[in-house]
Amino acid sequence: MSLLALLNHLLNFVAPALAIGFMCALAGRVFGRRTGAPAWWIQGAINFGVGTLVLLAGLVFSGRDGAMITYAALVLACATSQWTVSKSWQK
Repeated sequence: MSLLALLNHLLNFVAPALAIGFMCALAGRVFGRRTGAPAWWIQGAINFGVGTLVLLAGLVFSGRDGAMITYAALVLACATSQWTVSKSWQK
């Protein structure tokens, strides 16, 4: 496999985590609180990291990429991460 093909596969692997992570961060800015929370791009980066870990765990446990249970876990993990990072449990 060439370097360009490897890079293409890696970018396609993490693309769902990037999209969901930053969409959660932007939705948190629109619908959530703004006091005391980090910048939206920091929230998106944290969500992206959590999402990438979930995708890797799904690949290890299911043995293949793209399982629907992995994508469901990705959405739940990014939503939980966004809730935690944006400090939504505080009054």
